Amino acid sequence: MQSSSNDSDLLDWYPSQVKGPVDDEVQEADLISSVEFNEDGELLAVGDKGGRIVVFQREQQRNSSSRRYEYNVYITFHSHEPEFDYLKSLEIEEKINQIRWLKRKNPAHFLLSTNDKTVKLWKISEKTKRAEGYNLRDDNGTIRSSNSLTNLRIPVIRPMELMVEATPKRVFGNAHTYHINSISLNSDQETFLSADDLRINLWHTEVTDQSFNIVDIKPSNMEDLTEVITGAEFHPRECNLFVYSSSRGIIRLCDMRQSALCDRHCKVFEENEDPTTRSFFSEIISSISDIKFSHSGRYMLTRDFLNLKVWDLQMNNRPLQIYPIHEYLRTKLCVLYENDCIFDKFQCCWSPRDDHLLTGSYHNLFKMTSRLTQKDVIFESSREQAIRPRQLLKSKKVLQSARRTRRDEINPDNLEFSKKILHCAYHPTDDIIAIATAHNLFTYVAKDSSSLSS
Repeated sequence: MQSSSNDSDLLDWYPSQVKGPVDDEVQEADLISSVEFNEDGELLAVGDKGGRIVVFQREQQRNSSSRRYEYNVYITFHSHEPEFDYLKSLEIEEKINQIRWLKRKNPAHFLLSTNDKTVKLWKISEKTKRAEGYNLRDDNGTIRSSNSLTNLRIPVIRPMELMVEATPKRVFGNAHTYHINSISLNSDQETFLSADDLRINLWHTEVTDQSFNIVDIKPSNMEDLTEVITGAEFHPRECNLFVYSSSRGIIRLCDMRQSALCDRHCKVFEENEDPTTRSFFSEIISSISDIKFSHSGRYMLTRDFLNLKVWDLQMNNRPLQIYPIHEYLRTKLCVLYENDCIFDKFQCCWSPRDDHLLTGSYHNLFKMTSRLTQKDVIFESSREQAIRPRQLLKSKKVLQSARRTRRDEINPDNLEFSKKILHCAYHPTDDIIAIATAHNLFTYVAKDSSSLSS
């Protein structure tokens, strides 16, 4: 299942940098919960469990021969605060569940962020000039008495040191009874959807007090509930199409042109289960933790506990390709169930040309898979590697069973389940990836990538 990184189609990777606190400074609020590049990859947003968002900016080009690999802190701001629902006696976490960037239309940047209950639209802008010479207040902002005015001054604009501001522009709340698990921006850049366990709502970015419920799977009797929504995503090109995934491993494609309420899907993507392999854990491990459209819009990528699956929109009876991720854990499902790791939600993503797939695993491992050769390679994220930026990452191999290992092999009995890579992101145009361990953000750049900026 694992292969060497020397395969011609698989990329070799250099560590670029690592961001985050050292181990003895870690707090629970520092745990990374979301990672997202903007449309051109110049900005990288990272959300954490403490409700903060840190935006990194790609290193500015110093000369014509320099390559820009590193990301430096651009702005840090608090997106969400902890709240309390007094009607339900429920504490609402400030944790950032997801971040989505809007396409840039002016010098400012806009992003959507969400916690369990509220979606917010943020404006990130730069200030390089300020006005001075006011009549009714001095340059420090102190109000002057009108009696002290002896002459009339005309304010002037003067240059100032660059200041980056994050301003909340819209707050979209009070529309979800259950926890929001995903948000997705439409290709029209005017509407977006937010999904919780049982409902999906459609919003307009300019309207905060009204949303339209487009999917509702809540039964009249909650005892009849057989599945919940685990994610939703708009099609990247067709503004009327979206998909949502469920805890039973089912994907439903909906067309908003057919009806206002999309409970009647136009296509169902489901793989028939082999009855001989069914077990107590079958339904848990088949739950889809992430779903992403390819850049072309022709394919979908889903991640469940054991596999990555590529689906063709024209073929809904089975996946086009299945890539095992955790096959070596199939015999350890009881242990994973007892320590709750079986419920971990791993993300996945496409490369810019849709030819490589990226997802995370335990032991701070991440896997890169080639769709052309069906080969894959596993790497480990660690601070020790990050301090050697000119040394290629060495591939790892997780054995199928416990036995004596070589240096590049990992015994499945020695996997550290507390160390996991749940969140990852792929640069939209270049071979640069962002990998989040518990509290550290790693970036890696591909060796000899022809698409890297000069």
